[in-house]
Amino acid sequence: MTRHQPNLTAEKIVGGVATDTRHDSAHKHVTGEAVYIDDMAEPAGTLHACLGLSTVAHGKIIGMDLTAVRAAPGVVEVLTGHDVPGENDISPSGRHDEPILATEKVEFFGQPIFAVIAETREAARRACAKAKVTYEELPFVTDVGALDPASDKLVTEPLTLKRGEAAEAIAAAPRRLKGSMRIGGQDHFYLEGHIAMAVPGEDDDVTVYSSTQHPSEVQHMVAHALGTSSHSVTVEIRRMGGGFGGKETQGNQFAAIAAIAAKKLKRAVKIRPDRDDDMIATGKRHDFLVDYEVGFDEAGNILGVDYLYAARCGFSSDLSGPVTDRALFHCDNAYFLPAVKAVSAPLYTNTVSNTAFRGFGGPQGMVGMERVIDEVAFATGLDPLDVRKRNFYGTDERNVTPYHQTVEDNILDRIVGELEKSADYAGRREAIAAFNAGSKIIKRGIALTPVKFGISFTATHFNQAGALVHVYTDGSVHLNHGGTEMGQGLYVKVAQVVAEEFQIDASNVKITATTTGKVPNTSATAASSGTDLNGMAAQNAARQIKDRLTAFAAEKYDLPAEQIVFLPNRVRIGNQEIPFGDLVKQAYMARIQLSAAGFYKTPKIHWDRDAGSGRPFYYYAYGAACAEVSIDTLTGEYMVDRVDILHETGRSLNRAIDIGQIEGGFIQGMGWLTTEELVWDDRGRLRTHAPSTYKIPLASDRPKIFNVTLADWVENDEETVHKSKAVGEPPFMLGMSVLHALSDAVASVADHRICPRLDAPATPERVLMAVERLKREASS
Repeated sequence: MTRHQPNLTAEKIVGGVATDTRHDSAHKHVTGEAVYIDDMAEPAGTLHACLGLSTVAHGKIIGMDLTAVRAAPGVVEVLTGHDVPGENDISPSGRHDEPILATEKVEFFGQPIFAVIAETREAARRACAKAKVTYEELPFVTDVGALDPASDKLVTEPLTLKRGEAAEAIAAAPRRLKGSMRIGGQDHFYLEGHIAMAVPGEDDDVTVYSSTQHPSEVQHMVAHALGTSSHSVTVEIRRMGGGFGGKETQGNQFAAIAAIAAKKLKRAVKIRPDRDDDMIATGKRHDFLVDYEVGFDEAGNILGVDYLYAARCGFSSDLSGPVTDRALFHCDNAYFLPAVKAVSAPLYTNTVSNTAFRGFGGPQGMVGMERVIDEVAFATGLDPLDVRKRNFYGTDERNVTPYHQTVEDNILDRIVGELEKSADYAGRREAIAAFNAGSKIIKRGIALTPVKFGISFTATHFNQAGALVHVYTDGSVHLNHGGTEMGQGLYVKVAQVVAEEFQIDASNVKITATTTGKVPNTSATAASSGTDLNGMAAQNAARQIKDRLTAFAAEKYDLPAEQIVFLPNRVRIGNQEIPFGDLVKQAYMARIQLSAAGFYKTPKIHWDRDAGSGRPFYYYAYGAACAEVSIDTLTGEYMVDRVDILHETGRSLNRAIDIGQIEGGFIQGMGWLTTEELVWDDRGRLRTHAPSTYKIPLASDRPKIFNVTLADWVENDEETVHKSKAVGEPPFMLGMSVLHALSDAVASVADHRICPRLDAPATPERVLMAVERLKREASS
């Protein structure tokens, strides 16, 4: 933000909390002025690295002839796993199951096995192709459908959630059914791919510029790889061109390789894989195979559910344990289940190790639950929305989750009720029925789906944050915290919080790059907790300084503290008002400390994984979406005609930023459930590794009518920063409405008598196959 002279008579500061302040880098994004790592001036003599990838899905490395690689033009060094000076491992789970560079065995097609360091990026890429590697190929598996969760290898311990006796409830229910659903994965497809640049320093020091959501973890991983201590490694990131969870752990490998090469060669080293290698070698959203059995009555009341969530985790544990845990935490979505048992199966496969992605397993858990709702609706002949509302969590009763947390802030009835009315769900359903009756080829569908998403890291120790605030003698403020900016607007929101505390215009708060050298031991910017944690930490730091200024002024002017009032860009001291900067100067002259380190830890939360019980979430975020689609029953092609969203973010810190997150989250969720398909061939190769084969939503795929509304009547019941709520992940799950609208349209070809059981992603091919299947079943 550009600093301007403060208005000393203003009634309100510019850019404070609850104002639609633009993203601090918005103008830079659209003009190309925003500096990303690849835009930074390279130190003289910078080298470039490229990864050499395996060409089998599973096998022992018999020989690796890199002679031609080393002799290639421009090559300075070739690294293998044996050249790692410290520990050849970047496993975030501590299981030591993810080598930086594989040495004896490869476990997926595209696993990095060596790295070329050359004078140019092009020279490094060309040299990689000259390697001659021989393997003893081993059997491999890429599909969890071919595995048995009871006997096949898991990458981490499974979780069981249980409340009541599900088997007995299902057996005693008037009606019951069972089925399974495939839920596909998703590539992060961030605009800026992975990148790291390491600059060696003296002794053991190295500075790493890494496109990462978790600078502290990169710091630790680089230190382990170098065989040094964390204090020798500084990691810095000003902004990422998208992250979505894909840069929570996956940046470790690139940072470690750049740092190892930089320290060995005493020259800066940069690594930026091309899009194909990035997609092949880095993890994705976990795809799941969900088995379910449900007992219910004729009124659509669910009486018991038994789930098995089997996940394709890849070859190592990465974050699959907490991801599959969170899938179970959200297997209820918005619904009270009187008796429930849910079991995870984090299965080993010979694919890249899957990782965090917006929602962190929660979306897959919810999609499984919404399939159960659809099954019950079709079995009873009820409108799916009626079944949804009938099974919503209550307030004073029917309010305990499968993990034994009481839902204390439930606003589902009001959110869904308001959207149902504003979107004219009932009227449009009637109109759609009439249209379908007269349309042979084009069929329409509609669905309204809710979201209840838990906010907090389920690993309790991650729910902490630090911040550093300096006030300079001219009244300007320097802000640093452990959160990272990936386009979501975290930096500007935290700056607004600090501006609000000091009552100065936000342009007087300097946003600075996240660095481990200023705020240590930070948590990843993930779990939708970035503002909750870092905003509170920054507020704490600002309040420490503000309290010192208040105490100083009270003593200097011999007044009670109550008569020191911070007004917009000025301070009232008794009967006089002075500019904020003047008070700061006076405090400096009196040797008052004008810097503070803030800290925050989320209260109330606790979790006993062995018991499957606790309070893993501080609060819940709620929303709902109503989607209408049209499908072509001859081709399976479809359009999203209209979407209405009502979502809540508590007392919004910045409505403009929040609405942008809701719109973007919805589109990304819709893409996951419709067009984004990951395909592996019979050799274990990922075939969808470029924009030509992997289809994210285009601008033309957005709903033709797109109405997004913030519920402005909500305040967080918990003590969050200015009573706001998280907004990063919850809107993603609003995309479920499109999947169920497509299912509704498909069901119309059989007069809504058969559940389409439409798996995700619901590509046009899958929609067409479902249409043809329902036609056959209806006529048989």
